[in-house]
Amino acid sequence: MNGAETLVHTLIDGNVDVCFTNPGTSEMHFVAALDRIEGMRCVLGLHETVVTGAADGYYRIAGKPAATLLHLGPGLANGLANLHNARKARSGVVNIVGDHAVEHLKLDAPLTSDIDAIAGSMSHWVRSTPSVNEVAADGEEAIRQANARPGQISTLVLPANVAWTEVPERKGSSKDAPAAKAGHAPHDFDRIVNAMRNDPQPTLLLLGDQALRAASTELAGRVAAATGAEVRAEFYFARLERGAGRLVIPRIPYAIDPAMALLQRFKRIVLVNAKAPVAFFAYPDKPGRLTAPECEFLTLSTVEDDPCLALAELCEALGAGGAAPAGIALSGAHEPASGALTSETIGRTIAATLPENAIVVDEAVTTGWGFDGLTASAAPHDWLTGCGGSIGFALPTAVGAAIAAPGRRVLALEGDGSGMYSLQALWTMARENLDVTVLIFVNRAYSILRRELAAVGAGAPGARATDMLSLDRPDLDWSSLSKGMGVTAVRVSDAEALHVALARSYATSGPTLIEAIL
Repeated sequence: MNGAETLVHTLIDGNVDVCFTNPGTSEMHFVAALDRIEGMRCVLGLHETVVTGAADGYYRIAGKPAATLLHLGPGLANGLANLHNARKARSGVVNIVGDHAVEHLKLDAPLTSDIDAIAGSMSHWVRSTPSVNEVAADGEEAIRQANARPGQISTLVLPANVAWTEVPERKGSSKDAPAAKAGHAPHDFDRIVNAMRNDPQPTLLLLGDQALRAASTELAGRVAAATGAEVRAEFYFARLERGAGRLVIPRIPYAIDPAMALLQRFKRIVLVNAKAPVAFFAYPDKPGRLTAPECEFLTLSTVEDDPCLALAELCEALGAGGAAPAGIALSGAHEPASGALTSETIGRTIAATLPENAIVVDEAVTTGWGFDGLTASAAPHDWLTGCGGSIGFALPTAVGAAIAAPGRRVLALEGDGSGMYSLQALWTMARENLDVTVLIFVNRAYSILRRELAAVGAGAPGARATDMLSLDRPDLDWSSLSKGMGVTAVRVSDAEALHVALARSYATSGPTLIEAIL
């Protein structure tokens, strides 16, 4: 058994049984090992950003890490944008990166690079395995790091000579490395209880990370019912369980002015696996922190804690355990929308058609800013956003989510500009026959950047600025692009046609792309 085979066995023994791949010459012994050894599902992506984004989506739904297989430093570098999103989402990922044989590194061949430096920019743990005798132990440690709480990015560099060298005797590997269990540290618990009992200041419960699962949000709703506190979610989150029968949790607005208008009225913010809200960017003459200067921040739980335990203890201390949660979304029929495609008609159509237990991956950017309220009472579903803001998130993440949850429909909401960063994910959807519906919003512009040009005070766009923010000459033909990747496509231009297209897609196995002309 060689080093590559040892590492594959170690991954499988550690419950890492999906590998998103884009290999090269240095990884061929690992590819051969994956071919010979049963137990690993291998999924090819045509660009490394698809590979890393799929690993992010997989973790968010499966709750355990997948592996990636990347080719040397340049291949890893191609995947860094979605590793950034995965890191901000606190997703666990085990990257396997091939490298030249150790002796060959001395020759400074064209693909030689400082892999450790590249990996270190987006990884919590990096290790280059120096010898075949350490492969199993290094693999086990990579898995342990990825399974930490919160999830982490681990990168294991496998030199080609280590991969092909025979192991005299394979060391035993750990079985089924589980995700780390969290408890609950006290933090500001007593101060929170005292304040919410005795000091009726306007209070916000701000939820993030694992606190946005249904079990935790229901408890937050009980606290809100008993105390009058308001409950909100961070604007970006890895996974929010929402829809009919679950708590309605509006997000803090993205734009700085409405965010400040909302947050300035709170005198106290209780952080539940969340961070103090700040502006996404710096703007001239506007603060980076969005809250009132006198606002008091109290921490109930951090991302290392179990928010469900923390909220349950808070409910008990406040006598809120028997309170009916405030703000549960009611189920009911949604009236079909009609007319032109706008944020409102699209949101209403999504709400009316979304299947129960669907997974929505949201990179709708400007078109989707109004979807929150419009879809709050849709059938129960999970909503995923791009936590790091790096463009090209939705399509790869939809791949990983679909592989993590076979039988659940995935709806990817994508802008035409953002989609071009990772459209190769469509090919993987077709090849794996994934139940993904891709809804592309075609406005032929980087619309958010047009807004930002004004928001930062840079003035009205002239001809050259407009040209840099427009997607025309030629127009992108998403239906043709999709068909070229093997995914059936349909073009719609009104709400009635969108309703029909969504319903047909949900009723059909495999992927579909809907090109919505705005």
